Amino acid sequence: MKENVLDVLMYLFETYIDAEEEPEPDQKVLRDELSRAGFADLEIDRALSWLDDLTDHHRNLPHSAQTAHGTRIYNDSEQSRLDVGCRGFITYLEQIGILSPLQREILIDRLLALDTPDIDVEQVKWVVLMVLFSQPGQEQAYARMEDLVFDDDAAAIH
Repeated sequence: MKENVLDVLMYLFETYIDAEEEPEPDQKVLRDELSRAGFADLEIDRALSWLDDLTDHHRNLPHSAQTAHGTRIYNDSEQSRLDVGCRGFITYLEQIGILSPLQREILIDRLLALDTPDIDVEQVKWVVLMVLFSQPGQEQAYARMEDLVFDDDAAAIH
């Protein structure tokens, strides 16, 4: 079975998104559950590190009033990993108010951290959900994004 970090993250996200349990399980519990689900230790480690970085990044990324009104220019490395469809979808999400400029930067950072050579729009959608879910006060943006992910008709909009 060949899973990648995103497969592990999606499993965790789908397993715990609607869980009524508080507080969140610790990393040992998550590791044990992921191992029982058949994920490799290396991918589990990468996924848990990815999640740790997700919660840390929204505090560490620089953001100013200028970036709120600027145009995002992707560097060569970002362009090689995020094709035109991905970049266009990210811009679309920002234009319709689902993503703020700061969230866009967190999203791009987390997409590039997946260590996946080919990133597609479906993967972008799932990572957007994870980014929004990780931030307090984003329930409305999360609900709108969830509609885009799970509504087949929404794919025709953009």
